[in-house]
Formats: sequence, structure tokens, C-alpha cells
Amino acid sequence: MSLVPEDSALQHERAPRPLPLFLELVRNVAARDPALARASLKGLAAYSEATRPPPAAPRAEVARIGPATLRDHQGSGPPAVLIPSLINPPSILDLDPDVSLAAAVARMGRRVLLLDWGAARDRADLDVTGHVETLLLPLLDALGEPPALIGYCLGGTMAIAAANVAPVERVATLAAPWHFARYPDDARAALAAMWRESRAPAQLLGALPMEVLQAAFWSLDPQRTVAKFAEFAALEPGSGKACRFVALEDWANEGEPLPFPAARELIEDLFAADRPGQGRWTIGGGAVADDLPVRTLHFTAANDRIAPAATAPAGPAIEIASGHVGMVVGGKARDTLHAPLANFLRL
Repeated sequence: MSLVPEDSALQHERAPRPLPLFLELVRNVAARDPALARASLKGLAAYSEATRPPPAAPRAEVARIGPATLRDHQGSGPPAVLIPSLINPPSILDLDPDVSLAAAVARMGRRVLLLDWGAARDRADLDVTGHVETLLLPLLDALGEPPALIGYCLGGTMAIAAANVAPVERVATLAAPWHFARYPDDARAALAAMWRESRAPAQLLGALPMEVLQAAFWSLDPQRTVAKFAEFAALEPGSGKACRFVALEDWANEGEPLPFPAARELIEDLFAADRPGQGRWTIGGGAVADDLPVRTLHFTAANDRIAPAATAPAGPAIEIASGHVGMVVGGKARDTLHAPLANFLRL
């Protein structure tokens, strides 16, 4: 959502999506901490006026199945496929040179292929299972050799599902849920309430809008949502931290809507019924499990409200002292994530 029309490739005025809900969060905070609320609004203004670099040119396609592509992110050696969530753009895995996971994996002696799911309108009939069966599995097959899979958030869940069917070399997940029944009761109840209100209009639209998903994420930690803009207000404009904040917020606000079949399966079959955790999720006609016959490693974030560590797949795990996004793009990612991931990927 833009505050004013965008009239320049370099200068955009933007705001969190959905803006009315964000302002309501600020109003609620103002009742107990007016200074924090004022600082947050100052940060909001600074974010909306920040200069953005021109969009990067798309990387070369290595394989395409329908709307989904594997894009070449350089490196040499055995392939490593990076699988993002369906909910936000894949750019989180190649955010900037300092914290780019794709660039880091390329330095680990791997040819890095980043999955781009493509426009939601071109996969409107696919549920989560369908994304695995009709897009991810054929893309992996097109490589001609078993790749390492590195999946982030729901992308990690889907990576494990694919590894039950396709030949893969090894699997690493980053903040990926599998045992959905282990989410806190209040989080599952809030998601169920959101779905009761949103299901019918989402079915009519054919998709669950990003605004609804954003509101659900914010509801997990509203105080933190407001505080991060207050912290941004104190940063030096144009500094590395400020630029990364802008890039992250743009990433969070630019996600595609979730196709209705995928939203329905995610909320009703994964979250509510915990089909993966109960061994009742089927891919390619057979049940899938987190007990894989290849090497696995699961990275969890100690302060993760979106995919708590308790929901992680079974197997070796490393906990990082961060939040859901910070584990991938935080200033300490090189030490806390890249270094142990390099050890895991070493041949």
C-alpha cells in the first residue's frame, strides 16, 4: 500500500500493509507508552520516504515448470536448491551482500538455485500439496542429479515432503514447522478465528490477501511490530542497518496473495489437523514423514513466534538466539547460521 502514487524507480513512498491496522497498533501502544508511539510514527515516516535502489534484474532461469522457476545464483559444485515459503517473496534468501544466504551457500562449494514460485494468479488452483507435486518435484527432477535442499519456513516443510519422494542428497530447514499441534494454543485459536472470518471472502476472491496474513503475523507480537519502527527512527538514514530494515519491510509488504486452495490446506489440514505431525499428509500418493533416509539438520530460532522451535521436524537441530527472520538476515547470521550450515553441506 503506497501513501502516494509511485512516480520514480528510485524514490517510493510506502507504508506497512495493512496501514490502518498498523496505526491501530500504534494507538493502543500510545495509551501506555506515548513516547514509543511517537517514535514509531517518526520511523514510519522515515520508512515511507527512504530511497530504494532500482530493482535487481532477474537471475537466469535454469529450469521452469509453469510459473515456478529455479534461478541461477552462482557458485559451482553439486546443486543446492533454496526453497522459500509460499507467503513472502524469495528475495529474503538473497537480501543483500552482507547477509545473503544464497551468496553464502555459493561460497560453500555449491551451485545455488533459488526457487521462485511465480505469480499467485498462475497457480490459483494449487494447494500446498499441489505446489510440491506439480511444481517442486518436477523442478528437482529437471536437475538430473540429487540436490541438497535448504528450505525456509513453509519452504522447509515442503522440502521435507519433497525429500520423501524425490532423490535428494541432504536437507536443511530454517525455522520450518512440521509438528503443528505444538503451536501455542492461543496462536492456533487466533489463526482459527481469523480463518472463520476470512474463509468465505477468500474463497470468493480465490486467494487469501497478503493483508490478512500480515495482520495475523502482527497479532503474534504487536508490541514488537510498533517498537521496530521506533528503533528504525533512531538509525542513521542510509546506513547499512537502515537500508536492511527498508529492504526487509518492503519484502514483508510485497508478498503475493496465497491461493485459496493453499490457504485452506495450510490452515485446516496443517495447522488445525496437524497432518504432517500425525503422519497423515500424503504427497505422490504416500504418507510423508520427517524421518528422512538422508542427512538432515534443522535450524530453529529461540525467539520465533511464527514457527516456534517446538514445531520443528525431528532430527539434529541447532537453535539460534534470534527471531524468525533475524536468523536468516540478522547481523550475526554469518556466525550463527552460515558457519554451521557450511559444515553440514561439506562433502
